[in-house]
Amino acid sequence: MNKKKTLVLGASPNPARYSYLAVNKLTAHEHPVVALGIKRGSIGNNIIETEKKLFIDIDTVTLYLNPTHQEEYYSYILSLAPKRIVFNPGTENDELVALAKQQGIVTQEACTLVLLSTGQY
Repeated sequence: MNKKKTLVLGASPNPARYSYLAVNKLTAHEHPVVALGIKRGSIGNNIIETEKKLFIDIDTVTLYLNPTHQEEYYSYILSLAPKRIVFNPGTENDELVALAKQQGIVTQEACTLVLLSTGQY
């Protein structure tokens, strides 16, 4: 199985949040995970980063941020040069899709949890 290093943007230490479930499920599927959020904490063994660091070899950025909160991350996401950006339900954003496509980044409106559960991740 091809392991895809994934940045979960909008990661939350709250177990009721989908981003929390996504970090756990990505880890369970042995994908390396970087969790980035506004609140410090951890999800399993994954520390939630709160600074926009230049992580290397990010294959996928999966979004758990409302589009109104995404704009401040546009240049950061693009600077990571991911192969793909997954827009989970509620995060769809035509502006970011257009910017990503200009950089040759594949975009996908999908649920990371469903992609993992169905073997399509």
